[in-house]
Amino acid sequence: MVVGSIYAGIATPTEAASLGVVAALVLAGLNRSLSLDMLRQAIEGTMRTTAMVMLIIIAAVFLNFVLGMVGMTQAIARLISSLGLSPFETLLLVIAFYLVLGCFMETLSMLITTAPIITPIVTGLGYDPVWFGILLMVMLEAALITPPIGVNLYVVQGIRGRGSLNDVMIGVIPFVGVMMAMIALLVAFPGIALWLPGLFY
Repeated sequence: MVVGSIYAGIATPTEAASLGVVAALVLAGLNRSLSLDMLRQAIEGTMRTTAMVMLIIIAAVFLNFVLGMVGMTQAIARLISSLGLSPFETLLLVIAFYLVLGCFMETLSMLITTAPIITPIVTGLGYDPVWFGILLMVMLEAALITPPIGVNLYVVQGIRGRGSLNDVMIGVIPFVGVMMAMIALLVAFPGIALWLPGLFY
């Protein structure tokens, strides 16, 4: 319901989430598992998750404010410039940074804490901001399945309910390879990402 409605163009991601809730309630009712206790647990779980996400966002915004006030963004830009790298080499360094960081950091906190610092540097090198935004999203999605702490690895293991997490990590390697190929294609052929936005703008 969620993914299908998004890809079919019926709903935005926010609207699709609401459709998912309705579908879950219908399925729970059909399976005779819908009860006040179940709803209470679901609401409490939602509140805990929302509070956690909000705390991450608040902390990240505060961190970005502090980094901006102390001139960290400008210092990092000067440091990268002093390395004498070409724009392409700098881009490869940024990609490597995100791929390594994605192995150890959750995607939302990674996006909020690093994008305000990295984006001005990349766009300052002459790269299209729309293209970099799309590339950044692909790199963040790759982080979701990158061992050892890719969030989706634990989701898959929870659904499997058997075997070890190592089996999931081994099984995800081809998918990580496909994501790397996708990143390489976006770098080699930026038009892939810019073709559709170019039709509108």
